[in-house]
Amino acid sequence: QVQLVESGGGLVQPGGSLRLSCTSSGFTLDHYAIGWFRQAPGKQRDGISCFSSRDSSTTYYTDSIKGRFTMSKDNAKNTVYLQMNSLKPEDSAVYYCAPTWCEGPNPRPLYDSWGQGTRVTVSS
Repeated sequence: QVQLVESGGGLVQPGGSLRLSCTSSGFTLDHYAIGWFRQAPGKQRDGISCFSSRDSSTTYYTDSIKGRFTMSKDNAKNTVYLQMNSLKPEDSAVYYCAPTWCEGPNPRPLYDSWGQGTRVTVSS
């Protein structure tokens, strides 16, 4: 079973930045199109960004985060990052990473298996 671990969340003021990390001890992230998802209280979990399944050099972002968030990866550390800048209160959510099928900004998770996520709270 695929197990990913997210970290890096916290409390930040509007306009601030955070960098989330996604790693795994069980498998190589670079072998998959990793995506980021988030779930705000009372809402469904939505995909927000992902590396393309067809071209790993292409990254998709939803309009709500485009220009503010950036995905990157460090294969030597087996880690995928989500750099989040210019954070807004509406970005508050639990963030998850997962292997996906990614052909656009709303990736489809490959497995029905999720880590514990990392909570981001944007508030003054």
